[in-house]
Amino acid sequence: MKQFFLFLVLVISLSADDLRAKIDHIIVVYLENRSFDNLFRGFAGADTSDKPTNPYSMQVDRNGNLYHPLPMGEKSINAGFSTQLSNAPFLLDATVSHGGMIPDLVHRFYQNQLQINGGKNDRFVDISDEKGLSMGYHDISGSAIWRYAQEFTLCDRFFAAAFGGSFLNHQWLIAARTPYAGSESNISRYELDSKGEIVRDGILTPDGYAVNTIQPLNPPFKAKYADPSLRLKPLEYDTIGDRLSDKNVSWGWYSGGYDDALMGKGDQIHYQYHHNPFLYFARYAPETKGRKHLKDEKEFFRELEEGKLPSVVFFKPSAADNQHPGYASIKAADEKLAQIVESVRNKPDVWKKSLIIVTYDENGGLWDHVPPPKGDRWGPGTRIPALIISPYAKKGFVDHAEYDTTSILRLIEEHYGLEAVGERRSTNLSNALR
Repeated sequence: MKQFFLFLVLVISLSADDLRAKIDHIIVVYLENRSFDNLFRGFAGADTSDKPTNPYSMQVDRNGNLYHPLPMGEKSINAGFSTQLSNAPFLLDATVSHGGMIPDLVHRFYQNQLQINGGKNDRFVDISDEKGLSMGYHDISGSAIWRYAQEFTLCDRFFAAAFGGSFLNHQWLIAARTPYAGSESNISRYELDSKGEIVRDGILTPDGYAVNTIQPLNPPFKAKYADPSLRLKPLEYDTIGDRLSDKNVSWGWYSGGYDDALMGKGDQIHYQYHHNPFLYFARYAPETKGRKHLKDEKEFFRELEEGKLPSVVFFKPSAADNQHPGYASIKAADEKLAQIVESVRNKPDVWKKSLIIVTYDENGGLWDHVPPPKGDRWGPGTRIPALIISPYAKKGFVDHAEYDTTSILRLIEEHYGLEAVGERRSTNLSNALR
């Protein structure tokens, strides 16, 4: 009987070679600014704050005093949130619907580290500009992303590659590296005290690494940063795009609003230039050969329809559709995700060869109870949702393996036999596959 069981496992489990033969398309959908507990609290089989594997700490101020009740920020109070909330997670939906938007919260490099507080995750309220709002969660059990998590694989130990915000985590998604800006005097730098508390906020670390939002030197970029000394000089090191091109593997970065941004309308549509990380690299400057890989989202749907979808796809929804607090709703992003996934599933010849990875760039300043693993200077940061949607994903499975954003790179590299980018050697996503 034992021999038969072993044989059965071998038959139904795909080797790396099997997967290479069967998967032609790896599609990464990169959403915005949500922690795992903010969206998936209560998901069956997952470690969420309503049934934590380990007890977690209540929120404290910088002197270690417990909050009673939770203080709220000005935007949160204006949005109608109570100032009498207990020191615990609370439901956002009672005040803001899924079609509405909660206020944006601070989500920056050193701020995220202070909020994590050595793994206690007990200073999110203290550090946040919106204070107690950071403890809010949504009930998305009726959403498309929740249904996909139930049908396929949900990863509940997936962490943002880097501490802080969108700019840095997009850089880590494609290069697993923090850009060095050097000694530019016009770019603000953090100043920290002897305890690591923030004395002055900034874009660069004290020693010159770009960790918070900065504009690319080459266009397109936000108009108010016309002074080139305020923008990041073009980066020269390799990205996953370069590795793919070197092996003649087709790929593209597709983003909502990109064509409008190229025509100078980006500020009008709130195009987020720092959400397109390839703009920062010399090899993807205007008029370069690499620029052809940067496309508008409508090209994804056209190429899918015409049977021309490349082997590796990065899909970045527009500002209105990416779920970022402050300018995108839960509902709009959920509908965009369903459009992407169902467009692929409705093409049987494409679907049977596809692996879709859905995750978020970072937590957006929203609390999560699971401490990130010990890593390096740059991360990992707070836990975020991640789903694996594919005929080859385990069905109805919660994957407890430990990953971060660079696990996506590892999967792509190993699938196509590429030289690794960056220095962090995270686990690939193979445990989610069958």
